[in-house]
Amino acid sequence: MSRYCASCHKAKAICVCNTITPIANSIPVIILQHPDEVSHPKNSACLLALALDNCERWTGEDFSAHSALNKKLAQSQRRYVVLYPGEQTISLSALTKRAVAKSDSKVTWGVILLDGTWKKAYKMYQLSKNLHDLPTVNITTMPSSQYTIRKSSKPGALSTLEAGFAALSELSGDAEQYRPLLTSFEAMIARQLAFMPPSHKNLRTSE
Repeated sequence: MSRYCASCHKAKAICVCNTITPIANSIPVIILQHPDEVSHPKNSACLLALALDNCERWTGEDFSAHSALNKKLAQSQRRYVVLYPGEQTISLSALTKRAVAKSDSKVTWGVILLDGTWKKAYKMYQLSKNLHDLPTVNITTMPSSQYTIRKSSKPGALSTLEAGFAALSELSGDAEQYRPLLTSFEAMIARQLAFMPPSHKNLRTSE
């Protein structure tokens, strides 16, 4: 019998599926996940994918020829943005203001998240040529990460779940709808910390 949950891929002792609240999100989310993250015990993307009704999660490094992704990107009724710190990155608020200025305020957005370390996300973006024609965006008001169980070399970095929460909250204007995401995230952290040695519990780290 497996020691791991088939849904969240975490050890059953720290499974957080019972903390997940389903959310009917009108803004679709696509998670492009690096293979190394799929079974990582501290990965947060699984919680995001399990909670959101309108969410796709695909694994790989080079998504240039990914047929399902390319089909999504080809849809004329929706535009996708990539949450990524590229050279031409703009804030989500600037993106929506630009749409209004162009009398295109009815445009419907979708969000693409790259799930991996900064180094792996960079490689994924560079390899995936089909992402290069999409706007790259960042969060207008960057919240403080609560991801105290995972390290990052980038100050101010957010976990994939936190980034998804922030992006959906900003685009929808309704943070409360997505607040349950943070509840399951906090539960994951608490259960991970319960199994960590005391020396690790004092580390303030993030993804």
